Amino acid sequence: MRSYILRRLLLMVPTLIGISLVCFILIQMLPGGPVEEMISRAQSAAAMKGGVDASKALSPDQIAQIQAYFGFDQPAWKRYLTWLWNVLHLDFGTSYTYELPVWDVISSRFPVSLFFGFTSFFLSYLVCIPLGLWKAVKHGSKLDTLSSGVIFSGYVMPGYALGILLIIFLAGGSYLDIFPLGGLTSEDYEDFTFFQKLLDLGHHLVLPIFCYMIGEFAFLTFLMKNSAMEELGRDYMRTALAKGLSFKQALVRHAMRNALIPIATRLSEICTLMFAGALLIETVFDIEGMGLLYYNSMVHRDYNVVMGIIFLSSLMAMIGRLFSDILYTVVDPRIKFN
Repeated sequence: MRSYILRRLLLMVPTLIGISLVCFILIQMLPGGPVEEMISRAQSAAAMKGGVDASKALSPDQIAQIQAYFGFDQPAWKRYLTWLWNVLHLDFGTSYTYELPVWDVISSRFPVSLFFGFTSFFLSYLVCIPLGLWKAVKHGSKLDTLSSGVIFSGYVMPGYALGILLIIFLAGGSYLDIFPLGGLTSEDYEDFTFFQKLLDLGHHLVLPIFCYMIGEFAFLTFLMKNSAMEELGRDYMRTALAKGLSFKQALVRHAMRNALIPIATRLSEICTLMFAGALLIETVFDIEGMGLLYYNSMVHRDYNVVMGIIFLSSLMAMIGRLFSDILYTVVDPRIKFN
């Protein structure tokens, strides 16, 4: 197992280089950029002042200085090698938009996405595993059919669409005014006591977390149910029952453990939750997370932030896949990786 983990870790290096290179090439092919945006701002300012031809607002020397400032006076291959060398020294460059180190910009949004990701992840597994087992045992019953319809409705409805509906019906839209409209805290949050702050934060988190977990919740529930039903029909379950074990004992001791093997693969996503912020959900509830940061960076052509997010999310995704393989061996010791 150690040699397998070592090989996987070594393979991450060329994989990361390949991912970053492809993304860098694609970004270079996009129209516009920080240089064009700054030139456009200068031309707009000149046009507003009047008397100056907007197309001649900047001289060729000034344009060259702007290109040098952003590093675009060098060929693309050299810019990529410079970026890669800086990344090896944990330097992701400076954000063109925020004029701050990229790591500072990402880390400022990191706690929000991390909180929402882990909370929705934990709640989904906490509910979906027992719910999936219950549905497998009660397969075909009226309660199973009814709950499947409700869960499937949540699966097919996008989180952002559900968020809009919840705001309309529960957040002072057209009906009830039970929850806040958006944000994470109230305006007078700093004046609250400690327990009031906790209540206020929890009050703001109910609707966003519900929207974050609805899609994963439905998928995990059906995955657990189908996996458990498959295990319940195997020969070892009939053998366990024939030897005198109760159905509950056979379910918990044997079927449940084997049914958790497919669920273990989903645990790899725990490493990418902080970078997989739901953009539209964050927009609906006005949450400053990683998804919104990535979108704004793409719109403003903030290449350093975009590359930083892609690099870190790719790294965490590969670590998550390795973590998933290790969990395989924990859940089922029969699985060996050489």
